[in-house]
Amino acid sequence: MNNKRQAVLPIVFLFIFLNALFIIGSSFLKRHGIDNIVLIAANAILFISNYITLVLLQRSLKKSNPNVFVQSMMAGTLIKFLAVAISFMAYALAAKKNINKPAIYISIFLYFLYLAVEVALMLKLNKQKNA
Repeated sequence: MNNKRQAVLPIVFLFIFLNALFIIGSSFLKRHGIDNIVLIAANAILFISNYITLVLLQRSLKKSNPNVFVQSMMAGTLIKFLAVAISFMAYALAAKKNINKPAIYISIFLYFLYLAVEVALMLKLNKQKNA
């Protein structure tokens, strides 16, 4: 149980750090035309989808069949893709012509940042004997 908590901690810390950054730097972001609410929402969506994916992958590592890990990885990718696509479409429909492009670009960067943390965590977990 302790391994599960330790594996999730980097993603939780990243989520808290980024939200604090977006809240504390809201005046800076507003001056540069970046909507911090969009960034906070994107961060929350990416955190939730990555957390779900990480839980799926942790469970798959305990199985003796290596195909389960590949299936879980593909399911996690699908979950993240659908979460991001549905969120973007909902934002585009709600904002109509007032889409904040800089916030969208930063959100794409956040996606890759969460992906890098997830890959690093999975490589670390995969090396452990009792993963």
